Amino acid sequence: MKRTIIKIDENICNGCGNCVTSCHEGALQLIDGKAVMVSELYCDGLGACIGECPVNAIVLEEREAEPTVGAPKGQVHVLKPTFSLATATSEHASVLSQFPIQLHLLNPQAPYFQGANVLLAADCTAFAVGNFHSNFLKGKKLAIACPKLDSNIDHYLEKLESMIDDSQIDMLTVLIMEVPCCSGLVSIAKTARDKAKRHIPIKVIMVSVQGDLKKEEWL
Repeated sequence: MKRTIIKIDENICNGCGNCVTSCHEGALQLIDGKAVMVSELYCDGLGACIGECPVNAIVLEEREAEPTVGAPKGQVHVLKPTFSLATATSEHASVLSQFPIQLHLLNPQAPYFQGANVLLAADCTAFAVGNFHSNFLKGKKLAIACPKLDSNIDHYLEKLESMIDDSQIDMLTVLIMEVPCCSGLVSIAKTARDKAKRHIPIKVIMVSVQGDLKKEEWL
């Protein structure tokens, strides 16, 4: 599809890095002293980086590019969990601390993923487990996915690999249902770790369709 996206003239770029720090989508990196777009998927085409370039090396152009899977600028949110000291142990308190949460939409290099413990949860788990927030999400950043219904699984692998290598996440917990299709999420996590340069622990938790704990194991 055609969409508006940035273009960097590497002959003009002086490697100052201003555009990299201004890109909240994580589409840009400094490589060999030059700003480089590492993935068109993350560029939202709004051009916030253009005004930060002191040598006018960045322009907008319309060209063939894959649809963006990053959240549009202004829609990546750090959330304040809705619990107080008085209700911190309540099973009904939300501890969600970031948005978006769907793996296709989130930016794997968002600041809140730096050094984080990440929960990769199958879509259905939050509906099956009544105490999802207090038992599984508390203290973690969240990504949700469905290995059976979601498309572009390769993008999931890229994002998880980026979380491991670029954001240096500390640990990945994979929460799945006991149904066979959910095992694909474990396979995605293992493949991403195998492709990554870093090795992190992966904990797999399986719950029943009634939300009861079936098993836990480390990979």
